[in-house]
Amino acid sequence: MYVATEAEVLRLRAVLRDLVALSAMPAAWIESEPPEVAAGLADTLVGLLQLDFAFVRLSDPGGAGAVEVTRGSAWTGFPEWLETRLARTAPFPRKEKVPDASDDYTQRSGIAVPIGVNGQGGMVAAACERRDFPTAVEELLLSLGANHAAAAFQNARLIHERKRAEDELRKARNELEVKVAERTAELHVANDALSALRRVATLVAEGVRPQDLFAVVAEEVARVVDVPLVSVARYELDGTATECASFSPEGPFFPVGKRWSLGGTNVLQLVRASSEPARIDDYLRLGGQIADVLRRSGIHSTVGVPIVVPGRVWGAMVVSTAGPEPLPEDTEVRLADFTELLATAIENAESREALERVAEEQAALQRVATLVAQGVRPFEIFSEVSEEVGHLFETNTAAVIRFEHDGPASVFVGGSKNVQGVIPIGTRWQLDDALASAEVYRTGRSARVDAVNWSSVSGPVALAGRRLGLVSSIASPIVVEGRLWGTATVSSKQPLPPDAEERLEKFAELAATAISNAESKAELAASRRRIVAASDEARRQIERDLHDGTQQRLVWLGLAVRSAEASVPPEKDDLRAELSRIATGLATAVEELQELSRGIHPAILSQGGLGPALRTLARRSTVPVELDEITDTRLPEPIEVAAYYVASEALANAAKHAQASRIEVSLAPRDGALLLSIRDDGIGGADPIRGSGLVGLTDRVEALGGSIRVESRPGDGTHIAVELPLELVAVEES
Repeated sequence: MYVATEAEVLRLRAVLRDLVALSAMPAAWIESEPPEVAAGLADTLVGLLQLDFAFVRLSDPGGAGAVEVTRGSAWTGFPEWLETRLARTAPFPRKEKVPDASDDYTQRSGIAVPIGVNGQGGMVAAACERRDFPTAVEELLLSLGANHAAAAFQNARLIHERKRAEDELRKARNELEVKVAERTAELHVANDALSALRRVATLVAEGVRPQDLFAVVAEEVARVVDVPLVSVARYELDGTATECASFSPEGPFFPVGKRWSLGGTNVLQLVRASSEPARIDDYLRLGGQIADVLRRSGIHSTVGVPIVVPGRVWGAMVVSTAGPEPLPEDTEVRLADFTELLATAIENAESREALERVAEEQAALQRVATLVAQGVRPFEIFSEVSEEVGHLFETNTAAVIRFEHDGPASVFVGGSKNVQGVIPIGTRWQLDDALASAEVYRTGRSARVDAVNWSSVSGPVALAGRRLGLVSSIASPIVVEGRLWGTATVSSKQPLPPDAEERLEKFAELAATAISNAESKAELAASRRRIVAASDEARRQIERDLHDGTQQRLVWLGLAVRSAEASVPPEKDDLRAELSRIATGLATAVEELQELSRGIHPAILSQGGLGPALRTLARRSTVPVELDEITDTRLPEPIEVAAYYVASEALANAAKHAQASRIEVSLAPRDGALLLSIRDDGIGGADPIRGSGLVGLTDRVEALGGSIRVESRPGDGTHIAVELPLELVAVEES
């Protein structure tokens, strides 16, 4: 029986210890990272085998990567030798002598052990100064360690990959959960926005007035965009902005109707200047009314989006926040849908208002045109035009002014009630360049002044302008038959709309028509009065000629015949009888001539007036006449003559054609006119158109600015009513 020596026993124990140590390595590396496995193998080999140099290369057969670890220092030639082994694809020897260039090329012992098939799992290389290195046991230990390391490496890599995959999966799941949460929040926000837009769109479709819609939209935007302050402002023609609505959780932040100056830097000014959305995230160093108010209110960030009605920027929606962070970058986009709905509502409302305004304007023009067609006096037309214009422009401050070219000057000839309350009719003032009427006088075209400087204007019109607080004025020319007669004006405490000139010109044209008609009517009436006066003068001349000439000669001849009759001898009775017959005939001729003379122009009318003349007609009438309220006041001669001839013709017709048994005549002044009434109880049925006498009398009455009305229904008698003005003035105001 072989008994091992003590050295062999010790050696065997060392080998067993090393085997146990190598066998424990996989369990120690099971949770390690791949680099730690390679380092652990290298350290273990150096410690167990007492190596001068160890190199471990662990690689993944799948090509996912390799780990290399070096321990100790090799001889100079060892790296080249190792590189040669690493470059080989075919199996290489397990051990070779490695030259050492630093030691006279003394041969040192080294070994390279492949891992896996053809070294695909890596390689373990070691070197030692011992000449017998490596022994069979050491080579076994190297191979065993290398294989354990390879297995541990693969396990570590698999565990690492699994952990990495789990981490990536966990990360992906977390990211997905975050994205789902974000998307869900976005969907909630989008749904809220869509619901709000749907509610607003419903109100727009129902035709809710914009002023009622603004507050609703401001509240919806504040909730959807999650901001503490929302306001809607309208741009004005004078360069300011008016607050239309505002919303904050504590209630309206700014009062409706507040006027904002756009001076300085603010989003309202930026939006108006660019017609694009604008934002300001810091008001600390900005100036102007709006910036001061927002700064005092603690507002830091604001975004404004234009409300664009076709053709112009109507206004803007502004959202604000007091937080330290600026408003989100998508705020402008989120507001765009709401501003578009507001723009649609405003456009619809303006279209409806335009139609209503056109209808109202046409109705007003029709009312004025009706008055013009009815021949209403220009003064009344001027007042009606001013009232209609003032109502249309919601200012009630309108007037009609006549130009005097010798001066030149303006004369107030008509206006709305509040203007007449401060400027009396007939007030005259010099033309002033600060007034729109002066521009009309110079150019003959409509003119506008949107900032009247009353301090530079003098006279009564300046006092009225300051008293009424007027700042904007428009004037349109009144042109009568090619000449500039005057101007129609309208003034307001606010800037008048852009189309005011065009609308005012229509009323100025009606006023011009009324003036032209009145002038034509006045000229016609004057011409007719001249004709009537000439006719009356001719009648009087004929009456005088008959009285002073023919009638006197006939009277003288009658007296001469009577004288000859008296001197005829008694025996010549035949001659005396003939002369008596001639004298009687001459007397009858004189009476007939007197009657004719009275018909041409009754002397009693000139001598006693209309009252006595009517009483004379009544006494001479063959039908009983009842006189009622007969005035003895002397009236203008044309009035008396016209009334006398109407009464004379009416009494004659009643006696000849009406078969009347009674006639009633009344004459009395009333409200600046003379009223003559003649009524009979005859058969009626008189036709004034076919009666030449009444037609002529109608011309005479109308020539004096009066009227005549004939009512004669069959069986109800005839009633003639005449109205004559007591003051014979031309119907003209120019």
